[in-house]
Amino acid sequence: MTSIQSVVLAVVEGLTEFIPVSSTGHLIMVSSLMGIGKNEFTQFFEIAIQLGAILAVVVLYWKKFFTFRDWKFYAKLIVAVIPALVFGYKLGPVIDSLLINPLYTALAIMGGGFVLLFIDNIFRNGKIKDEKDITFLNSIMIGIFQCAALIPGVSRSAATIIGGMQQKLSRGVAAEFSFFLAVPTMAAATLYKLMTTLQENPTIFKEGNNMSALLIGNVVAFVVAFFTMRMLVDFVKKHGFKAFGWYRICIGIVFLLMIKMNQIR
Repeated sequence: MTSIQSVVLAVVEGLTEFIPVSSTGHLIMVSSLMGIGKNEFTQFFEIAIQLGAILAVVVLYWKKFFTFRDWKFYAKLIVAVIPALVFGYKLGPVIDSLLINPLYTALAIMGGGFVLLFIDNIFRNGKIKDEKDITFLNSIMIGIFQCAALIPGVSRSAATIIGGMQQKLSRGVAAEFSFFLAVPTMAAATLYKLMTTLQENPTIFKEGNNMSALLIGNVVAFVVAFFTMRMLVDFVKKHGFKAFGWYRICIGIVFLLMIKMNQIR
């Protein structure tokens, strides 16, 4: 992987990780367009650059992360992440098989798009307007919704935001709680992938420019994700999620066309 390729993929990760459009789907498309082959390192890279995005959440919301005096806020995040960890561990082979067939990803992107067209009207009266008012039951239910994101193309952000709005969170609070929940969820996924990758290939970081690609990718993902999150919350408070629904449908169609033309296999 070249430095330019790592930068482009990191930009895509930073732009799409926290908006409800499927970062996985976009990374597959862009990787295919740039001719980046699927190998052990590229698969690890696409997960590892999530660390930069995670750090962006912590930095952007550092006051909320480090000034909550009530331990319950952190406990709620832990409770919310448990369902995805359990299902992810149990269904790992099934998830990997879905990734092999890009058609499932395309259909999931489009299906999620149709859902986003209507959630603003279905869940229009969000009563919870502060993270401190989120209950443990709200958290576990959002965590269950997050399990849907184990299907490639669904989008972790979309699943948790929809789950949050179903639990009566306002659009802004649902988006921010999705950001917070990303930290333990993505950190666990990255750590697990790191451990399994090192077990299979202990020298992977010493090969070629792999280490520099990872460093560059995480820095770029951090910067892009930081500004994307700031804009997203303001946007959804004013305009809702319908625009993302139409975008997903369009991208899903493009994805299907790329599969038809053998650009994605």
